[in-house]
Amino acid sequence: MKSILNQANELFAYTQQLRRDFHCYPELGFQEHRTAGIVARELSSLGVKYVTGIAETGVVGLLEGKGPGPVVMLRFDMDALPIEEAASVEYASKNPGLMHACGHDGHIAIGLTVARLLQNWREEWSGTVKLVFQPAEEGLGGAKRMIQAGVLESPKPDVLLGLHLWNEKPVGWYGITSGPVMPAGDIFRVRLSGKGGHGALPHLAVDPILASAQIILGLQSIISRNVSPLDSAVISVTSFHSGEAFNVIPSQVEMQGTIRSYTPAVRQRILDRFEKIIHGTADSFGCESWIELTQLTPALVNDPTTTERVLSVAQGLYPEAQIDQQWRTMVSEDMAEFLMQIPGCFFFVGSANLEKELDAPHHHPSFDFDEVVLFQASALMAAAALAFLGG
Repeated sequence: MKSILNQANELFAYTQQLRRDFHCYPELGFQEHRTAGIVARELSSLGVKYVTGIAETGVVGLLEGKGPGPVVMLRFDMDALPIEEAASVEYASKNPGLMHACGHDGHIAIGLTVARLLQNWREEWSGTVKLVFQPAEEGLGGAKRMIQAGVLESPKPDVLLGLHLWNEKPVGWYGITSGPVMPAGDIFRVRLSGKGGHGALPHLAVDPILASAQIILGLQSIISRNVSPLDSAVISVTSFHSGEAFNVIPSQVEMQGTIRSYTPAVRQRILDRFEKIIHGTADSFGCESWIELTQLTPALVNDPTTTERVLSVAQGLYPEAQIDQQWRTMVSEDMAEFLMQIPGCFFFVGSANLEKELDAPHHHPSFDFDEVVLFQASALMAAAALAFLGG
């Protein structure tokens, strides 16, 4: 393990250069053409067989060991976000309105570094490493599209590993949890239609803003009164659009938001109450209501056996690290789509550094992380993969 860590450290300049290049040129989901081209170039330089254009811009490489053995799939997401970067670092985004604000630039660089590490050890292991560079994780269904394109076939993985840099926690922290780790994610759009009128004559109108205000408050009662305190769930209204003039009651309101839940039973309970509150409240105010619900991802559940082995590797590689085996989050991830079909482990690597002021949250315009985590995460992923390969 010390040898892997040393080699990852020696490759740090390579990993950092890749990460900063990806950060300079972020691309949205299903538009990662430049990014995919670099991934293909690097895999080609290693002599790794690869296929491009999977689910538009996905790349899959196959790294073969010294002989037949298990198939280990490693997944790395590639897309950026529609955010204007606020940071003034030398590697700040050069694409206006786009930014790597979630760490995916680091994930890609880590994935290519892991490919180099495993290639260096190729005569020591048997089997196949399936390197999956996935587009469109940020709510666009990239994982599902890749599955539909056959990424879990020819060959079918025996085990699946993935990671996420995590700026809620400092460098030196690792979240490796068995069972449910991330919730199912749903998005909703709600439209209320009333009757517009003059702001000074509300009695002649049917005000959808007033009705929607009551709905927003009512939705919070679902979590506090319909979900057990021992379960975890979230409902957030995150977008509200209505009206354009100070003296006009609009005829329509549109709201959007998200629902997060861990179990199918809790999710169904929330959805049932959600529809009743919206339709019932809207009706009581004389408004018509319309709801659109879309499931983004199922809950992400780590396989206990796989997770235990990853935990053992992490403890051996970083004996002084803080490893949290009970950590969960309410953020969703479409890695869950893969884990529904292949046993695996999705783990988290702390990446924040308060002293360096690198602790902005994910999806924030000032997001950045301590790059020392790049070689640490690369070593852990490579060592974990070797733990599942033959030899």
